[in-house]
Amino acid sequence: MPADGIPSQIIDKIEQAIGLYHRLVLVVAPSGAGKTDALKEVHRHLGAPFLNVNLEISRRMLDLTVRQRALQVSRLVEEILGDSNGEVVLLDNMEILFDPSLQQDPLRLLLSLSRNRTLVVSWNGEIKNNTLSYGEPGHPEYQRYTVENFLVITPDAQS
Repeated sequence: MPADGIPSQIIDKIEQAIGLYHRLVLVVAPSGAGKTDALKEVHRHLGAPFLNVNLEISRRMLDLTVRQRALQVSRLVEEILGDSNGEVVLLDNMEILFDPSLQQDPLRLLLSLSRNRTLVVSWNGEIKNNTLSYGEPGHPEYQRYTVENFLVITPDAQS
């Protein structure tokens, strides 16, 4: 097991998530904070599938119309997770789920999918005053949520 740092925190949170209703762990930090490297280290240690969500979803949506994409994106994400055959799945680069044309609530989708497996998700954003955000206010992809029903790791926070 990694001795310390974010990979070690992720592994600890995976173990904590085992008995929870929603087995969702968000690694929350701005872009460039080391989330991908941490997930790759956990992948090397645990052998859990590591998926680039943008790449996998884009591949499967190539032949779909904009309307079909909005209607099928949640099924496609579920299909991708099913294909991974992992009890723990590491998800990175999930910005596509915030595309307004897909009409998704990314956190609700992740919570729903985390009932059947543990999901560890790289989340570009921040947590302030028990509020999780994605993007900047005024941006079309901006989202905010109350921190509840999932576990959180913030790489810049001291543990």
